[in-house]
Amino acid sequence: MLVHRTRRPRYGVQFPLASLIDIVFLLLVYFLLTTNFMVDEGIDIKLPQAQAARPQTDQEITVYVDAQGRSFIENREVALDQLFKRLKEMIRDSGDRLVVIRADRSVILNKAVQVMDVAKAAGAGRLVLATEKGL
Repeated sequence: MLVHRTRRPRYGVQFPLASLIDIVFLLLVYFLLTTNFMVDEGIDIKLPQAQAARPQTDQEITVYVDAQGRSFIENREVALDQLFKRLKEMIRDSGDRLVVIRADRSVILNKAVQVMDVAKAAGAGRLVLATEKGL
C-alpha cells in the first residue's frame, strides 16, 4: 500500500529585517551621541580631586601646568611673559571666553597662582582651576 505524501514547501525561518535595521540604526545613533570625541592635548598631568566637579561646555582657553611648573597653551610651552601676551591675544580675538587652568596636583601652588594672576591681568573675565570629580 502506497501512501502519497503531499510535499509542504520549505520556507525556513525568516527574520524581520526591517525592524532589525531600525534597532541597529537606533543603537548606532545612541553610541554616536554618547561618545566623547574631544581629546585633551598631549600633556600628561594629574588633576587634583574635588567633591563637586561640573563639566564646562562652552568655548574655553586651556592653560596646562605640568609637574615641573612649565606652562603650555595649545601644546606649546610658553614662559609667563609670553603667556600674558598669548592670552591677551586669544581673549581679545574671541571675547569673553572661559580660561581653564589644568595644573598637575604635584605642582607647587605658587606656580598655579602665578598663572591665574597672569590670566587675570590678560583680561580673563572667567577663570577656573580644573579638578577631577572625587569619590
